[in-house]
Amino acid sequence: MNNQAERILTECDAMLHGHFKLTSGRHGDVYMQCAKVQQYPEHMEAIAKIVADGFKDQPVDIVVAPAVGAIVFGYELARQLNAKAIFAERVDGQMTLRRGFEIPKGAKVVAAEDTITTGGSIKEVMDIVRNSGGDLLGVGSIVDRTGGEIDLGARLVSAYSKKIISYLPEECPMCKEGKPIVKPGSRV
Repeated sequence: MNNQAERILTECDAMLHGHFKLTSGRHGDVYMQCAKVQQYPEHMEAIAKIVADGFKDQPVDIVVAPAVGAIVFGYELARQLNAKAIFAERVDGQMTLRRGFEIPKGAKVVAAEDTITTGGSIKEVMDIVRNSGGDLLGVGSIVDRTGGEIDLGARLVSAYSKKIISYLPEECPMCKEGKPIVKPGSRV
């Protein structure tokens, strides 16, 4: 775990406490609101540098991030890696490249995500890279809520990694206590 990343996340009030429905559909008592960090260029630069340092050993052509939450991070990561920044977005529930974005065959690609819980969104982006014929070098994230336990089938470099427990809705102790739930994420 990187102390600088933890300090920045705390300073920006990006670690929220309560009862949350996460983008993955799971429930948790901690929500990582990375958008609060992304509003400060100096903080985003510092967070992205931590991740970029994990990929400095190889040339990167493209950084691709899922819309909407990881676009700013993906852009800053690409800037620091001297790569092109693109993003994927949902069309009829499926992650896809639009707006003329493409991943040429053989392009060296890093997938960027703001927060990883189950890896659902970033796995979809990884599939886009692979299906395009790109060479997936790994995944960079601001936050890994699994504490490094997730296996994405690719290298994962995170600025902040800590096991933050989440629950299936039917197993959520906060739901059983009747605590109101909040859905602060980008996917409704």
